[in-house]
Order: sequence, then C-alpha cells, then structure tokens
Amino acid sequence: MRFGDFLRTSVLLFGAAATACAIVSLAGARANDDNTVLYIALGWWAASAVLGVWFGRRREASEGIARLLADARTTPLLPELEPGTVLFNRLWSFGLVTVVAGGIAFVFPQVPAIWTGFTLMVGLAWRKQPSAVQAIEERDGVRFYVERVSPFRPTRLLRTPGWRKNEPAPTDVQRTSAEV
Repeated sequence: MRFGDFLRTSVLLFGAAATACAIVSLAGARANDDNTVLYIALGWWAASAVLGVWFGRRREASEGIARLLADARTTPLLPELEPGTVLFNRLWSFGLVTVVAGGIAFVFPQVPAIWTGFTLMVGLAWRKQPSAVQAIEERDGVRFYVERVSPFRPTRLLRTPGWRKNEPAPTDVQRTSAEV
C-alpha cells in the first residue's frame, strides 16, 4: 500500500472513530443524565480540535514521518499490494481501543469522550501529511510503500522508483517554429 494512501486512510479512520466515539459518549452521558460530562467533553473536543489544527499547520512532513521516509529500504521491485492486510497490521490496536472505548460508553461515558479528543487531534494533525509525502515523491522520483511486517513490529517503508515531476522554471523560454 502506498504510504500517502495509508496516511489518507488513517486520517479518515481517525475522523470516523472520533465521530463514533462522540456519538456513543453523548448517548451514554444522556442515558446517565450527566450534563457535566457533556460540558467537559465539549470543551475537551474543542481544545483537541484547536491543538490538532495547530500541530498540523505545517506543509512539510512531520519529524516522525520524515524519519520513516529517510529510513526506507530501497528496492527495484513493486511490493505486493495488500491494503487490507497493511491497514489491519498497522491499525489493529487503534481499532481495538476504539471498540473498547465505545463499548463501555453507557457505563463510563468519559472514556469514549476522552478517546474522541485524542483521535480528533491526531486526525487533524496528520491532515496535510499525505500531501507532504506526495511532494517528496514527486521531487525525488520515488514511491513509498508500507512494508508488510508483523503487527507487533514498527512500521517500515519501501522506496521504489517512480516518476519525477519536472516543471519548467519561469525563466525558461520556449521557442516556436515561427520564431526560428
């Protein structure tokens, strides 16, 4: 799976998890008739959204993603494209925590409310990272793929040959046959 696509999918999954956990935490707080949890949760979500927008304001790759790109192993072959397996291997713990947090919403509505804030913050912080990876790929003429590794090992990337994007400079002059 291409790394940029993995990041885009992750951002969408973080947004979906935030939405689902927000809904169940609101339902759990209303079932318990606890307005204090609602007000604190709304404040936490607003603060998380502001922090996520602040952390994700830069257009360049974050430090962690830049380190992953720099440490990518070079290979001339295209890896096997198994997006479902790669997503499951990389995000299984995120899915498990989301399901557990949502599952206990009617007993402890605070748990999914807190998880909503974290997923919202990470999703907003990563929102520009796929574009940064794409810019690096076009500049260097490579493609980055998520390597299929064990779910318990750190993420590793593969660097394969790609297409370099060459744009003419504004000072380049193109001559037509009539001028020659």
